Amino acid sequence: MEKQSAMKPMDPARLTRLLRGQRWACLATQCDEGPYVSWVAFVAEEDFSALILHLSRLARHTRNLETDPRVSLALSEPDEGGDPQLLARLTLQGTVAAVPSEHPDYERFKALYLARLPAAEMMFQFSDFSLYRFEPQAGRYVEGFAGSHAINAEKLKAASQI
Repeated sequence: MEKQSAMKPMDPARLTRLLRGQRWACLATQCDEGPYVSWVAFVAEEDFSALILHLSRLARHTRNLETDPRVSLALSEPDEGGDPQLLARLTLQGTVAAVPSEHPDYERFKALYLARLPAAEMMFQFSDFSLYRFEPQAGRYVEGFAGSHAINAEKLKAASQI
């Protein structure tokens, strides 16, 4: 009889390091031809209730999400040459909404974004760039072999407290 291994419990500290440590993610949007994947910079809100993006309306992914705000965002620990299957990775599904400059949290989101991505400051001068707020609703957090966990807004918020 084969021995079955049990799923490892989730390590919320590793999830927190992933969300606070990474700034580059894969964004999947939907277009007429099907799924479209690109790379975007992001910053997590302090409580992980959302990820802040600064996107150009000239980019196809931005035009796609303005047509259909349902997106998926994926990120991973850096691949440093070991077994990539052991890397922590996170895929989130949710919706994206533009944050107009008159939004009450606009300046806070901008400051949060620039604190992690200071080189982006000049792009705030370009009229085609806008802030967007990605609100995750569900997802999957994989910590490597036998470490796959369903993620939702409550689990993300709990991890942010670490």
